[in-house]
Amino acid sequence: MNPIDLLFARLKAEGKKAFIPFIPAGDPNLDATAKLLRESAKRGAALIEVGFPYSDPIADGSVIQASYTRALANGVGVDAIFAMLRTIGDIGAPLVAMASYTLVHHRGLEPFVLDAKSAGLSGAIVPDLPVDEAQDLARIAAKHDFKLILLVTPTTPRDRALQIVRLSTGFLYCVSVVGITGERRDLPPELLDQLRWLRTQTTLPLCVGFGISTPDHVHMLRESADGVIVGSALVRKLDAKKPVEEMVRDVGNLVQSLADALNNPRMK
Repeated sequence: MNPIDLLFARLKAEGKKAFIPFIPAGDPNLDATAKLLRESAKRGAALIEVGFPYSDPIADGSVIQASYTRALANGVGVDAIFAMLRTIGDIGAPLVAMASYTLVHHRGLEPFVLDAKSAGLSGAIVPDLPVDEAQDLARIAAKHDFKLILLVTPTTPRDRALQIVRLSTGFLYCVSVVGITGERRDLPPELLDQLRWLRTQTTLPLCVGFGISTPDHVHMLRESADGVIVGSALVRKLDAKKPVEEMVRDVGNLVQSLADALNNPRMK
């Protein structure tokens, strides 16, 4: 069984939720990324998104765009990321790629899936792949027990959301707000209505991302979502001017505080 399925089955049995950090590969370098992945898993991450740098991100805000730009300037590419992932082994949390469809298509659908799986990835989030064009990748991913995670946004019409639900595997990525990634003060109350509706349409775990950055945010989502995804708030702590161990510790501290807020109802 795919590690993502095993994870969510275990969390459900334990009455827990998945805290999912986003870690961009190659910022400030791939050695640091390996340390960040290990530390995040050790400090409470249930599953980790690994960002594959791309020059033209569609949904990423300025913080993640800047991180990708730094990684690309260092020459970080898909092959180097796969090679780094092969060195870290099993860290106790499944890994999924966050990758533009351009990177997948350029490599070839089946080669990308096979290479990603051999590198230790259990699935991929492809944010710029429309559901109408996702059937080929979904078929290949299913053939190799590799999860294809698609996104539902607040403006997705319900008939289209049902198409996305039917094609997604592993979990459903529920975008919390209209717009790009980035930290926000408040989350929209209509998000909870959307999650309630999606819960009636699928048994897939519902994981919420975009704009989530504080313990209050994750606490708010604890009763409605199966997982919470945090990116920009963590990426902001990737500072090449700091010693790597200090940077890793800072990210780990934030991962732990958010994971604790998600799984301890007394904490905010």
